[in-house]
Amino acid sequence: MKTTRIDKNDIKHNWYIIDAKGKTLGRLSTKISTILMGKNKVTYQPDIDNGDGVIVINAKDIKVTGNKLLSKMYYSHSGYIGNLKETSLDKMLEKNPSKVITLAVKRMLPKNKLGRKMLTRLKVYADSNHKHKAQNPIEINL
Repeated sequence: MKTTRIDKNDIKHNWYIIDAKGKTLGRLSTKISTILMGKNKVTYQPDIDNGDGVIVINAKDIKVTGNKLLSKMYYSHSGYIGNLKETSLDKMLEKNPSKVITLAVKRMLPKNKLGRKMLTRLKVYADSNHKHKAQNPIEINL
């Protein structure tokens, strides 16, 4: 039996809306990364971008378990000596809640050109207003 390959012309990217209100950060991120990679489809192939787009709303209302609000740190470095910045999850949720979900999903995707292309189909919004009505998104509950 011969293995079938999907053609680039047959790929159709659907869009999904996910409401993050009350959802746990890690579990939500794994579901989003699965959809972006296309692993929820029968036609999944690791070397082809077959995934769908995801719109996440209410990012400011996610929850985390345990003591992660104070103990989880995000690091950034400018390249200069002694210029390592650290920000706790609590401060990051106040300042930019959409970046928290984006970083969690980004770190679950492949670390190559394909992963960067997949990440462009992730749109995260802090509240329930978004401008992607034209994509005819499908609402799903996780």
